[in-house]
Amino acid sequence: MTRLALVIIAKDEARAIGRALASARPCVEKMIVLDTGSTDATREIATDAGAEVHSFAWCDDFAAARNAALALSQADWNLVLDADEWIEAGAEALGADSLPPGGGGFLGEVRITSQMDQPGAEGLGQSWIPRVLPRGVRYEGRIHEQPAGGLPRRRLALTVGHDGYTSENLARKGDRNETLLMAELQAAPEDAYLWFQLAKEHQARGRAAQAALCFTEALRLAPADAGYRHALVVRALIALKADGQIAEALALADAEVPNWLDSPDFYFTIGDLYLEAASREPDRALSEYLPVVELAWKRCLEIGERPDLDGAVAGRGGYMAAHNLAAFYETLGKAQEAAEYQTLAQGLRT
Repeated sequence: MTRLALVIIAKDEARAIGRALASARPCVEKMIVLDTGSTDATREIATDAGAEVHSFAWCDDFAAARNAALALSQADWNLVLDADEWIEAGAEALGADSLPPGGGGFLGEVRITSQMDQPGAEGLGQSWIPRVLPRGVRYEGRIHEQPAGGLPRRRLALTVGHDGYTSENLARKGDRNETLLMAELQAAPEDAYLWFQLAKEHQARGRAAQAALCFTEALRLAPADAGYRHALVVRALIALKADGQIAEALALADAEVPNWLDSPDFYFTIGDLYLEAASREPDRALSEYLPVVELAWKRCLEIGERPDLDGAVAGRGGYMAAHNLAAFYETLGKAQEAAEYQTLAQGLRT
């Protein structure tokens, strides 16, 4: 009996699939790739890497493809990766001590670190997603699919890298995700998570107005305890600022402060927001806005990094906040403070 198998769906991923398979090969007993219609060398690369390659007719439904791939595995546990992902650290979390033979009654969440290069959201975004599934678990949802059922989730010390959100790789995918999300929203217009995902698509492509609109709708519909609420609030603040809706962003920030007292991402974004407000209302800058900027970025450093928060960006609790403070003090003509924080930023980045 196979204890752990890797399961991937892929199409035209010759650029990346070899990396994904090479990273997982030492950790799994079997590798399964379900190809959904590649016209490049994806299938050949996967075969040469030791994967079992199967075909599937794409039907605009990610859950259907995921489930077809999972049906090919008889393993006790299945590690689900995308072709543009790779195991970065913590492979020991996939061992028999964590994932015993015979399966278990939980979904294993792993930390996905996504490279991002869009204005306002540069850096390594971090999210916790269930990707280690016991045998028999299936997905639901045409796009941004999720494991079905009510099994509890357990965080594993596994880090998975992802570069599918860079501008270059998003351009390769075209409007596929947006089209599927719109179709899903027609059937479920009150689904906050779909609005959130559509907002992220617009934000990644620099469509500030559309992103702000969709984030606002997601905020209206999302429950207070939604697992993605932290990422939703922070990204909504960034989108509102980018769209010039400063008053709306400030109102949202004020309302959300009690919920994110220990989030460096929230305070990092507050600093950016109040700096923008200062530039728009210079007569209120020194008395009202700039003191908040300074306190917000200092609060980031007090909290430190929080990779456990969904949607956290690495550095906002460290070198990025220190760098911003250095630039802030330099602009104010405070050379000593600027130098101190620049040194701190360099130290935190290494």
